[in-house]
Amino acid sequence: MVLFNGKLLEASQLALPLPNRGLAFGDGFFETLVFSNNELRLAADHAARMQQAAAELYLMLPALLASAEALAATLGGLGAANHLPAARLRVQLWRCGGGRYTPPTAAAEWLATAEAFVPDDSPIGVADFAQETQSLYSPLSFCKGPQAWLYVRAAHEREQRGLDEIFLCNSAGQVAEAGAAAIFWLKDSILYTPALASGCVAGVRRADILRRATALGVPYQEGLFSRHDLLAADAVFTANVAAVRAVRQVGSVSFAEPSPALLASLRG
Repeated sequence: MVLFNGKLLEASQLALPLPNRGLAFGDGFFETLVFSNNELRLAADHAARMQQAAAELYLMLPALLASAEALAATLGGLGAANHLPAARLRVQLWRCGGGRYTPPTAAAEWLATAEAFVPDDSPIGVADFAQETQSLYSPLSFCKGPQAWLYVRAAHEREQRGLDEIFLCNSAGQVAEAGAAAIFWLKDSILYTPALASGCVAGVRRADILRRATALGVPYQEGLFSRHDLLAADAVFTANVAAVRAVRQVGSVSFAEPSPALLASLRG
């Protein structure tokens, strides 16, 4: 089952109207969310990022998605409709109508899909820095969708090189993010993560980890860091809405895993 503009349909019944600006221009964005234990995780963070993405794209969020409460209520039944006790949800939103580059309207259509969510916090074996793709800072690099081609290229390189994860740097050589997650590292008991100015996505789990670090009294720094800064770390981990995972090796450099107690506290 899927939700199309708020209507529950069998996936086989879905017919997207044409013209479609999402297909034609990528004129929209998407959001990946997790629903488990009868709760939409980090709903307020997702809603805030969606609101910002819509504003930057000159789109109007549909009422069913316009707040954390609406988002949770709208998506809450989709996992149940698909008989999923824990669901990984994807909401794709795009501008209505046709036209060329000039936006004809601020109205949007949307589609929500669900698949089984299976947590995987297992350590990442070998990661390395991408050689073929760089992150790019832009007014939309904070959200998901407009720069998705970067992550498709990075994922292709990861597979070709037989890596378990791949890290992206920007054109200045500053560390930005993993292929589908934020990067964190610990050095001398200080937590580090790239600033949004590096071109990384403003991950909802990234924001949650920084809040948890503050509550735990763990000092952190956001900044523009070099590969050397990361490679000199004591421990490295990645984080996205689905998982927080320790990284055992980047290139030829091996790392100890963060303490289990700290990881458990950051995972929540």
